[in-house]
Amino acid sequence: MRAVVQRVSTAGVAVEGSEIARIGAGLCVLVAMAPTDGPVQVAWMADRVVGLRVFADGDGKMNRSIVESGGSLLLVSQFTLYGDVSRGRRPSFTRSACAEEAEPLFASLVADLRRRLPDRVQTGVFGADMQVSLVNDGPVTLIVDSPSAPGAEA
Repeated sequence: MRAVVQRVSTAGVAVEGSEIARIGAGLCVLVAMAPTDGPVQVAWMADRVVGLRVFADGDGKMNRSIVESGGSLLLVSQFTLYGDVSRGRRPSFTRSACAEEAEPLFASLVADLRRRLPDRVQTGVFGADMQVSLVNDGPVTLIVDSPSAPGAEA
């Protein structure tokens, strides 16, 4: 599983011109699933996202998690995070899980995060053509890759 985590002052998602989700200060998380991902990677990613210490403490140092800061999460599925452009100019997405595999994993990640952060998690629409807007705070942007499943190809 791969995530691009951005600390934001605000973020939102629109589908067909209508805003469907908006958060204030918190994290915007773009996430993609690999074919080898499963419940272990979902739990790992949820734990990592809520535990990232990217919010300022009283001394202005990045030392507080989203749990401690009281911020919100906006999760957006984005299979293109596994796009491979090492050959040619058209991206290959063979390292991304197909929609039938990825959708239940994304739903599981959302459910896990909602258990950890009740009433603080918003999402896009899986598989939809979305317009994501955000104001990156800092800017702080991290790429987070979960450990591979045992026996999975590297």
